[in-house]
Amino acid sequence: MMRIIQGDITKLEVDAIVNAANQEMLGGGGVDGAIHRAAGRELFDACLKVPEVRPGVRCPTGEARITPGFKLPAKFVIHTVGPVYRDGAHGEPEKLANCYRNSLALAAENGCRSVAFPCISTGVYGYPIEATAEIAVHEAKACLKTHDIEVVFCCFSEYDAKIYEQLLKG
Repeated sequence: MMRIIQGDITKLEVDAIVNAANQEMLGGGGVDGAIHRAAGRELFDACLKVPEVRPGVRCPTGEARITPGFKLPAKFVIHTVGPVYRDGAHGEPEKLANCYRNSLALAAENGCRSVAFPCISTGVYGYPIEATAEIAVHEAKACLKTHDIEVVFCCFSEYDAKIYEQLLKG
């Protein structure tokens, strides 16, 4: 099942929320900063314990890592790093699809029955919302063929929510 919510992802009562993180996983702006603030210092400390794969990189673009949710209503935070959008011709679609695939796989591996996604890479990373939503919905549909999990697309803006609603109707 897929559904769309317009609102604050940090308030959702789901098993896992996905964090549009940076490669360091230590907080930042936008959704990442909001999740870190709402979860509390424990999230920062847990992220520090995630091993670096190379200096300054705990989660490479397209991959995902999981931590407890701490003070969030969600049991888990799944951190994924979306691509910075250049023009769509530099592997960005596949990297973004990997964010959704890997996040959904981690959710399933950890027994999650529900997972909420923000609009990954659409903020300062500049990915067009229409393209992001198409990839997100496609990957969620593929996951739902083999996993019984509720996928929530949590959009901050009304405009973004309408894009997802159109895709789910079509």
